[in-house]
Amino acid sequence: MTIKDRVIAIIAEQAVLDPSDVTLDSTLDSLGIDSLGLVESIFAIEEAFDITVPFNANEPEKSDFDISSVATIIAGIERLVAEQSS
Repeated sequence: MTIKDRVIAIIAEQAVLDPSDVTLDSTLDSLGIDSLGLVESIFAIEEAFDITVPFNANEPEKSDFDISSVATIIAGIERLVAEQSS
């Protein structure tokens, strides 16, 4: 399973949706994921990939991690995984 597929599966689980309902253009808002769901998604992603996501739930606008869409989240996770393995 690719990073993209795993991230989509985690987000779909949080949103209680089928992974096929989650598109790269989806926003967490459009999927019905609130701030608590976002935090749970980040924890699940960190666990799945054994990485630390630079995201502060208390100050999301100051985080060095773009959560504006599913595509930006996947890109950020891919970058973190690549950095970790180098």
